[in-house]
Amino acid sequence: MKNVTIVFWNAIIICAAVVIWGSVAPDQLQSVTSSVTTFISVNFGWYYLLIIVMMLIFCVYLIFSRFGKIKLGQKDDKPEFSLPTWFAMLFSAGMGMGLVFWTTAEPISHAFKKAPEAEIGSNEAIKEALQYSFFHWGVHAWAVYGIVALVLAYFKFYKNAPGLISATLTPVFGEKSMRGTPGKLIDTLAVFATVVGVASTLGFGSAQINGGLSFLFGTPATFGVQLLVLAISTVLFVGSAWSGIGRGIKYLSNINMGIAFVLLLMLFIIGPTLYILNMFTSTLGSYITNFFDMSFHLAPLNGENRAWINNWTIFYWAWWISWAPFVGIFIARISKGRTVKEFMLGVLVVPAFVCFIFFAVFGVSALNLEQNGIAAISDFSLETSTFGVLQHYPLGEIMSLITIVVVAIFFITSADSATFVLGMLSTNGLINPSNSVKIIWGLAQAAMAAIVVYFGGTQGLQNVLIIAALPFSIVILLMGASFFKEAKRDMRRKE
Repeated sequence: MKNVTIVFWNAIIICAAVVIWGSVAPDQLQSVTSSVTTFISVNFGWYYLLIIVMMLIFCVYLIFSRFGKIKLGQKDDKPEFSLPTWFAMLFSAGMGMGLVFWTTAEPISHAFKKAPEAEIGSNEAIKEALQYSFFHWGVHAWAVYGIVALVLAYFKFYKNAPGLISATLTPVFGEKSMRGTPGKLIDTLAVFATVVGVASTLGFGSAQINGGLSFLFGTPATFGVQLLVLAISTVLFVGSAWSGIGRGIKYLSNINMGIAFVLLLMLFIIGPTLYILNMFTSTLGSYITNFFDMSFHLAPLNGENRAWINNWTIFYWAWWISWAPFVGIFIARISKGRTVKEFMLGVLVVPAFVCFIFFAVFGVSALNLEQNGIAAISDFSLETSTFGVLQHYPLGEIMSLITIVVVAIFFITSADSATFVLGMLSTNGLINPSNSVKIIWGLAQAAMAAIVVYFGGTQGLQNVLIIAALPFSIVILLMGASFFKEAKRDMRRKE
């Protein structure tokens, strides 16, 4: 395999070790990793809240600072993709199919299972439910992706450095260090986080698609069906990655965002339209008003509320950080030619606002059913909650079929984006890695997902990803410092 580096082999060995552990002793893997993640949530919750706010402040600062004029590329470089295509691609990679299910499951959980602070089932709990959903999927998440993507794009397209995490830290640690063992360890961590994140998503996604098919058509909810879904998806996403970022991934992202918005519009018109509009407006106001309170809220004097924060907010912040290598590198790859200001506004504002709209339409439609005693959506599993909502509205079967299509394409776009990124990371940052490397990574991810799902180690795999987020959070902070140092030096040279 041409251009493959030691990072590839290091990551393969570590991933294989985790898979073997998850296969031989899945309960032990889950038990050990659960203990570690609990320890991190309890002892580093304050740290996660502070660093995420710091990242967001830094992103906002860049928009209004003199750095905003810097182009992520050379003077004559133009954006490779149109704005709609760019938004579709970064949204598909950043949120993907998780949004389809959590838009119903999360608000329902907050309102009718365990509320952040209010009494479950109360009007206050329903208001909090949507407000915290906005909070978890809003600008905080995209600030994490934004910093990683911006720094990578700056060093790759403006400084002509390799498309590697380690290359962005050269101004801080020096070229010798980042080309040596420390740099290889950082890149291996990025590859490992990407593989584990996507493998757990593939395993979970195949279960979601199987759950939808079972709910609608009575398809058996078995490992065999999940394996078939995974096999078909693997062929499709490897084929998409093979065709290149400007064809397969681009076209699939555009098609899927179009279909997703058709589904959104259908439910908006068919569902409780006025209630959706009122809740969206009210929740947006509450989100803005309570923005800083939620951002720093840890409930140190209330054990029950603190447990909720650990299980939701701290989990989400760690999850976004753990996904930052994959999503950040992919967003950087598609952002050549844009200015820092345009990039940050696009990454922070537009995807967050789209998330708010999806949560308002799907979440309020779900809350409306449970509030009025029409259906107990809180009794549904994550895989079937959205389908459980849609069946109670006109054209429910049609919307459910569209949902399966949307989930399947999000499933494919996330995987083929990750395959592309893994190819870059394991070939010294090549922006167009060879097809043989992409195929190997695609098959490795699918095999890892299948093995872990079969042996029941999916939760353990997700825990491993959360654990990896802690050291990578330090890497992100250093990336921001490195960008600031180098961009400041470059601007002085031009003056």
